[in-house]
Amino acid sequence: MVLSPDYALIQRAADIMRKGGVIAFPTETSYGLGASTKNVYALERIYIIKKRPRYKPLLILISNISDLIHLVNQVPPSAFALMERFWPGPLTLLLPAKPELPWPLCANTDKVGVRISSNSWANSLVTALGGPITATSANLSKHPATCNAEEVKDQLQSPPPDYILDGGPTSGGRPSTIVDVCTEPFKIIREGIIDQKDIRSVFP
Repeated sequence: MVLSPDYALIQRAADIMRKGGVIAFPTETSYGLGASTKNVYALERIYIIKKRPRYKPLLILISNISDLIHLVNQVPPSAFALMERFWPGPLTLLLPAKPELPWPLCANTDKVGVRISSNSWANSLVTALGGPITATSANLSKHPATCNAEEVKDQLQSPPPDYILDGGPTSGGRPSTIVDVCTEPFKIIREGIIDQKDIRSVFP
């Protein structure tokens, strides 16, 4: 059963991120690790918490397409078509990154991965912070995704995130689909919960 957002808990989580903390929170697939994209120290802590290789960038959640102006140089036409069809939802688009973004968001790729979540807790969290947050999965690198608060606690212990926003269990299953729209034609980098056939159906 999906729990309705608890806005007091969401505000608490947003306040922790605002002060440079890292939190775990539910998304439409699994739990993610959230930090303000403006705080490089917090972003680097995610790599330590996850034991994540530093060459892998951190995906981002935004609350509105207008937020892209702070993150990307341009939005290709194919990206707009995919946004219209699948956002909010588990589709991450790789877009041309602004050069001034902190390194963990791009990891020397010149691209940034962005989506709008269809999970009410996650979307409310981005809105409460007033800016984009990271959404990399809240698990140890190469370990199974976490689908509830207890699984997050079991996996991420040394060190743990500063706070776990317990929004109940998530659906689990495959992660978000990742599509690189920086080139034409676009490239499907990771086929996740949205399958390749549905992506390609947008461009008959």
